[in-house]
Parts: sequence; C-alpha cells; structure tokens
Amino acid sequence: MLMASTIRRVVLIICLFVPAALTAQFKNKEITWTKEGSGFYQVTENGILLVTPAAAQPVSILAYASEYTPKGKTPLEVADFEVSDDKNLLLIFTNTARVWRYNTRGDYWLVNKTNKTLTQIGKDKPSQSLMYAKLSPDGKKVAYVSDRNIYVEEIGTGKTTALTTDGNRQLINGTFDWVYEEEFGCRDGFRWSTDSKHIAYWQVDARQTRDYLMINTTDSIYSFTIPVEYPKVGEPPSSVRIGIVSAEGGNTKWLDIPGDSRQNYLPRMEWHTSSTVMVQQLNRKQNETRIYNGNILTGSALEIYRENDKAWIDIKSRWNDDNPRGWDWIDNSNAFLWVSEKDGWRHIYRLSADGKKETLLTKGAFDIESISAVDNKNNYVYFIASPENPIQRYLYRTKMDGKGKLELVSPETLKGTHGYEISPEAKLALHTFTNRVTPIVYEWIQLPDHKPLKDEESIAKNMQPEKNRNIEFFQVTTEDGITMDGWITKPTDFDPAKKYPVLLYVYGEPASATVEDTYYAGRNRLFEGNMADQGYVYVSFNNRGTPTLKGAAWRKAIYRNIGRINIRDQAMGMKKLLKERSYLDASRVASWGWSGGGSSTLNLLFQYPDIFQTGIAVAAVANQLTYDNIYQERYMGLPQENKEDFLNGSPITYAKNLKGNLLYIHGTGDDNVHYQNAEMLLNELIRYNKQFQFMAYPNRSHSIAEGEGTSEHLKKLFTEYLLKHCPPGGR
Repeated sequence: MLMASTIRRVVLIICLFVPAALTAQFKNKEITWTKEGSGFYQVTENGILLVTPAAAQPVSILAYASEYTPKGKTPLEVADFEVSDDKNLLLIFTNTARVWRYNTRGDYWLVNKTNKTLTQIGKDKPSQSLMYAKLSPDGKKVAYVSDRNIYVEEIGTGKTTALTTDGNRQLINGTFDWVYEEEFGCRDGFRWSTDSKHIAYWQVDARQTRDYLMINTTDSIYSFTIPVEYPKVGEPPSSVRIGIVSAEGGNTKWLDIPGDSRQNYLPRMEWHTSSTVMVQQLNRKQNETRIYNGNILTGSALEIYRENDKAWIDIKSRWNDDNPRGWDWIDNSNAFLWVSEKDGWRHIYRLSADGKKETLLTKGAFDIESISAVDNKNNYVYFIASPENPIQRYLYRTKMDGKGKLELVSPETLKGTHGYEISPEAKLALHTFTNRVTPIVYEWIQLPDHKPLKDEESIAKNMQPEKNRNIEFFQVTTEDGITMDGWITKPTDFDPAKKYPVLLYVYGEPASATVEDTYYAGRNRLFEGNMADQGYVYVSFNNRGTPTLKGAAWRKAIYRNIGRINIRDQAMGMKKLLKERSYLDASRVASWGWSGGGSSTLNLLFQYPDIFQTGIAVAAVANQLTYDNIYQERYMGLPQENKEDFLNGSPITYAKNLKGNLLYIHGTGDDNVHYQNAEMLLNELIRYNKQFQFMAYPNRSHSIAEGEGTSEHLKKLFTEYLLKHCPPGGR
C-alpha cells in the first residue's frame, strides 16, 4: 500500500519492573510474551530478562549477555529472538540488513543453555543472508531461508539439509517478492507443522513478471541498474503456490488449489492439523475470497468457504497491524475467527472448521478495527472498536458463542485512542493511551478488569494533559452533503479580525486516515519550527475512502474513484471552511502530502486551482498506471476493463491546469512509487510551459530518509518554499 506519512500506532514497550538503566524501548514492535502469557522477555545490556509482573520476584535472567558472546568478540546485538518451550534454547537474530522496508536478513545464533554452547546457525552461508529462522516445535531443528531456498539444520549434529534447491532472484522459496511484501504484509514464507515433521511454504514464480530497473548513478563511476520484480497495474500477478516438504528433505507435494495461479493470490496459509493446512485464495480483482483445507498427503484442496464483495475484500494484514500470520483458531481448532464486511460493517464471525456454520459475534451498526486477543479459556475475543466516535479507539470484548453482549474494557473516562499489546489468553497487557491533549502514556494492566499492576504507575496518575492545546476537532458538511471529521490549529497570536494562510495536510487514499484523536494530530514533522508561531492555520479532513470506522459504504465509496471522489471531498471541505471561517485567507491556501497524499496534493492543485494556490507533493503517484497491481487493482479494477478511471484519477491528466506554485519532491531510488512518476509529470508540465520547482534526492527510497543530512535538507526545503509561496501571518 502507499505509505502514509504518519503512523498511528506507536507503542513504547518500557519495563516498569527493572531499574531505568536496564529498560529497553521498542517502536512498532510486538512484545515477546512467554507461551503461557504470564510474563514477557526483555533485552537489556546485561542480558535477556524474564519478567513476570504479578510474581513476588518479577525479574529473572533468561540469558546473560556472556552466554551470547562469540569467543573473542562483544555480545551479539539482539534484534529479535525466539525461546523454546522449555526455555533451554534461545535463537537470536543479529547483524541485520534491510530488505525493502524492513531489516529481515541477518545472522542467527543459538544459545543452548543445557550444554552451555553458542552456535552460529547456517555458518556456511554468506553473512547477513539468513531470513526467518525458527525452531521446530520439538526443539530439535532450526529452519531458515537463505538466497531464496529453505534449509533445516539439526541442533544436535549441525547437519544441514536443503529442502529446496531451485531458488533464485525470480523463483522465490520461503519468502516473497516485492509486491506481496508491500501490499499483503507477507514476508515470512514458511511454517513448521505442529509435529515438526513437515514444512509448508510459499513459492513465488516471478520469472514472467517484468523487472522495473532502478538506476544508481552515485555509488560508482559507471551507473548500474537495480532490477525489482514489480508487476505494474494491468500486469498479471506472479504465480504463487503452496508446497509441503518433509523436514528430512525430499520432493515437495504441491497443493492442487483450483484456478489460474497468475489470476489469483494466496495471501494466507497456516497449519490446521499435522496433516492439513488452511489456505486463503483471493482472486485478481480481490472481490472474491475462498478458503481451502489442503491435505498434505494427497495435495487435494477442499473449498470450505467463499465470500464476495462488490468492491474489494480486505485480508488479515489490513485489520491486524500489517501482520497476516496466524489463523485465529478457537474451540480446540474446531472453529476459527473471520472478519467480514458483508453486512455493511466490519464484524467478527465464528466459522466452524468445515465452513458450514457461521455465527456473527460483534452485532450492531459499528466497525471493529482489529482483533487484539483471544481468551479460549473464558471464551472471549478482545478487539478494538469505537461505536460512538470513528476517530477514537477502545478495547472491547464479547463472547465467542454469539450470545454475549458488547463489553467496554477500556476505562470509560479516558476519551481518546487506546492501544494494547495483550498476552496469550488475555492475562496481561501493555496499555497505551493518547488523545488530542495528552502525550502517549502507558501502564501494565491485568485483564479482564483492566486494573493497573502498580497503582502509582497507572495512566490515571501519570498522564499529563497539555493545557490550552492549540487544536480543535470538528465536522464539516460539504455542498455535496458529505460530513467529514477534521482538525484545525490556529496561530499562536490568533486575532479573529485578521486573515491567515491555511495549509491542508492530506492523504486521502484507503491506506490511511489523517484525522485521529491523538496527540500527534495537528503536527507537521517537515516544518522547521512551529507553524502556529509563524502564523499558519493547519487543517486536515478524513474524506470518503479513508479507513475510518464509519462503515463499509464510506470506505468503499472510493472504489474506481481514487483521484476523483477523495479529491472532491477535500476540495469541497476546504471551500466550506473558507466560507464558514472568516479568518481564513482564500488567497493563501496550500496543500501538502506524501505518497498517496502527494498524489492528492497534485490533484487538488490541478483540479481545483481556484481554491489551492500552492502545493508541496512528496513521492507522489502521478500516473496510476505506474503503480503495482495488488494495490491499484484492489481499489480501481483492471485497466483492461476501465482504463478511463485510472486516467481520470491521475494527476498527470490535469497537469495542464496548474496555475499556482508547485514543489515536487521524489527519491530516485524509490522502489515503491517509482521515480518515473516524477519524470512523466515533469514532461507534462514542460509540455504546457508550466513553471514549478523540482527536487530529486539521489538513491533515496520512498521514505527519503537515507544519507547524511537528508532529513534536515528536506525540512529546510519544505519550510522555505511554504514561507515564500504561502506567506505566513495575519493580515
């Protein structure tokens, strides 16, 4: 999906039970809970701790740093780790390297506490080449991917067996190509069976997928190309299949899943029993999904469930924090949880393992955002929702038999956005809270009563709301009858008798919403200094199509309408605001956005030049036909059938209408929104003799964050352009 420039979920995992010098902080990373859910593990300078908050002695040492220090070297830098069920084996991920967005390559070392050894896994493989290593359930083997092949190493003997040997850059075993990772959240591409005898894995055949060639002109005297297997919209998907192979090696048994593999996706697969795997198939248009139960002995795949939608169907990575792993099995694997919008709201259903019995669990005219935890013992599912206010988030629970009521778990008095990292079986949780006036605060709680483990460290006693925070949340109804949520900040020395410039922050596409009740609302990370002190009004809206909790009709109104309906909503929202608020200067109206927000900014400047005089667009899709097939076809259909929708929603179509000031920014090494978008747009602007300012950042990716001084340079560029072309201050 296109990257939003703000991220709602910021979780600081800070242990409250050890001295400050030993605390560790992680951003956007799940807690490593113990299997039973009574505690969690924490990396410190001195070792890895086992923290059991409710115990009399809450802290113990799982492994001292000396235990994972190679001979003659310093301790391994622990990026991640896995602990065996008996806690005698510790698999450490270290020396990591970036693959597209995340550091998923590196080295793995195994600490064996029983015989007090430290062994490098896959030591015959190139440094930083191992991916997704994990222990077998019986603790006797480690499986991993290296150079697109899957290997199994016996812990006792060190014997290594190659389970696949045909992997290469475009025939990928055990992991995924660029587009599956970006749009489905699929990265780890193999699974151990529960009895440790087999491995199920994805194989991506991208040999018929054309490469997009990025060019590097700065890292050597002669330029060179970097090929990325990247299916553009309109191009068929890479062929993907699911195979089962013995952990001892041998031939792979491929599941016989119906349908053309180049016209369907397989975004989800997990073991059901030791002899069956559950697989989700999504058709190319992503408006029909089927679930198959695959037999690993015969290779047969039995369809057990099917669902259709007039627009698109979201998969687990869209409602589970970009993590498609895990099938939510309940009732001893006789049933599972399923999320659907079939009745117009995003709800949780209980489906029997054979797909024949379906029960709605979250009844009512409201959306769930995501499933947070499953309590099998007490028959509850925990989830995030906000029935009364779509820009806030709360934890709820309900019974998994369909007979329970909706129960609010979050404190009713804390209005805003709650986040939770919940332990297995919903015993403990790290609770975070923020709202428009409250910086993020956290506490450890026990469930289901939501009681803080330490009263003196509770959110209620430690939150520090900011008095007189300069932000207003509001709703605006446009001349089209569309009511949008928004926020607005005013200048520090605001005088209602004066008129001030206004800057719109926009995203506008289905990947993200900009208006949420958090402390980060109304802040601009690209502006040097304080916009309010400089005399700017700052505003944002949630248009139709943004993933806010207002029902499927709201979210899916944008189907085949990206670049039109969202742009009209934003423009009409600004038009109404200019009319209603006399202190806004209609001659000084600007917009900015990144990625999908950059596209929106271009469209606003080109389609509504009489409203917007200035725009700053970063890493924008100027031509929808250049973006990847999974994202663009999900929301726009197939260009072979409705190409006019793609053209009518692309900024490049309207570039000739530019009247105002445009600053366009793009990284030449952007593997997500390719740099060709910039040059296509530049050509069109030049064709019509439109003057503009352009900044290319050499070899920077979609985040434009690499390289010394880059972020500072970008901020200065952004700030000076805004100050010059949309002058600040009241008049």
